Amino acid sequence: MTFFLFSTQVFLTLVTCLFFFPIYGTLPMSLISFPPSPSPGRSLVFDVRSFGAVGDGVSDDTQAFQLAWDTACQAEELRTLLVPKGNVFMIQSTIFTGPCKSGLTFKVEGTIMPPDGPDSWPKNKSKKQWLVFYRINGLTMKGGGLIDGRGEKWWNLPCKPHKGINGTTLPGPCDSPVAIRFFMSSNLRIEGLKIKNSPKFHFRFEDCQNVHIEKLIIRSPALSPNTDGIHIENTNNVRIYNSLISNGDDCVSIGAGCYNVDIKNIKCGPSHGISIGSLGNYNSRACVWNITVSESVIKHSDNGVRIKTWQGGRGSVSKVTFESIHMDNVRNPIIIDQYYCPLKNCINQSSAVSVSNVSYSNIRGTYDFRSFPMRFACSDSVPCTDIMLSQVELLPSQQGHLLTNPFCWNVYGTVHTPTTPPLLCLQEGPPLSLPQHDVAPCY
Repeated sequence: MTFFLFSTQVFLTLVTCLFFFPIYGTLPMSLISFPPSPSPGRSLVFDVRSFGAVGDGVSDDTQAFQLAWDTACQAEELRTLLVPKGNVFMIQSTIFTGPCKSGLTFKVEGTIMPPDGPDSWPKNKSKKQWLVFYRINGLTMKGGGLIDGRGEKWWNLPCKPHKGINGTTLPGPCDSPVAIRFFMSSNLRIEGLKIKNSPKFHFRFEDCQNVHIEKLIIRSPALSPNTDGIHIENTNNVRIYNSLISNGDDCVSIGAGCYNVDIKNIKCGPSHGISIGSLGNYNSRACVWNITVSESVIKHSDNGVRIKTWQGGRGSVSKVTFESIHMDNVRNPIIIDQYYCPLKNCINQSSAVSVSNVSYSNIRGTYDFRSFPMRFACSDSVPCTDIMLSQVELLPSQQGHLLTNPFCWNVYGTVHTPTTPPLLCLQEGPPLSLPQHDVAPCY
């Protein structure tokens, strides 16, 4: 009886090896897992090594990741695409396409990185994006691993700001890839990831809805150009919580078409702060509303909480709350700039994206004495209205310097409690008349 059982097991093992060997070639069988059908709540695991990924940091693992994605995407059960710990996977620019069956998790426990710089980037691949998730519903992306954008060679392109002689920008190819882009996707949860040194934006969400982002660590050098931590555009119902971001541009940037955005407990800096905009470029129409930023710290940054719009735009920014934010040696802790123009040669235009119903409460800390603690530079033709301030206390970070007076231009609102420094330049109440520059409502 014992001999019969042993022979049966040997026979089944031989059949299994003969059947699967042609499919997987010379892959070690220890890397090929065939999990049983899961019980309710259990997740199938698709280890990228089982699909041919090497994970030595040199081999091109793009095809293996694509195959693992395509297989996991269409599986019926709860499933996890696993990037295992202890390996470094090099992936070319690629698009992970949906729609997929719901219940998919992309778990990063190892390291993922792209080719090293523009000279290593394949000529037939887009230099504007690296990892793209397209038309995905219900994806969770998490893990304790690392996504390394290897951005240094991109930052040093001559076309980048301050790389030319005397801080100028030189002509030449300038496209740089966004590290992770979600496009036309919904019900996303991004949690617990570490990402560093993206060539451009670290995360970009476009035309997405219902996005929950939590416990991210995003790092790149303070002088790395255009390395926004999280950028959202035409995206709504977004929650960004409990994350640490330090980079060379905005920690979080909110573009046109965004609404219902809640940002809470962000440690931001060094950076350019948390920004709405820029909006209205090329005379475009932009609508942003119902934005809240609260319980956050911004330190050693060029800006604190900022709204920036170009001249000539249309639309509106409204229903914005900045609350319980600590500033630590920040230039321009509170700023509305309707004359935003990084090109320095913009012409004056009469139309503007209007800014109204913006509240600043419990904003405290220190500012760089070389800048204004509060700066409201509003359009000549479209004033900022319904700007409300309470419990604002901002002191120079360097000892021995006097308080700097805030700057105001064409701004109307209410100071509910005395501010430090005093905001004497704010015009109380509403303006006598408002221009009808854009009659179409934003919401």
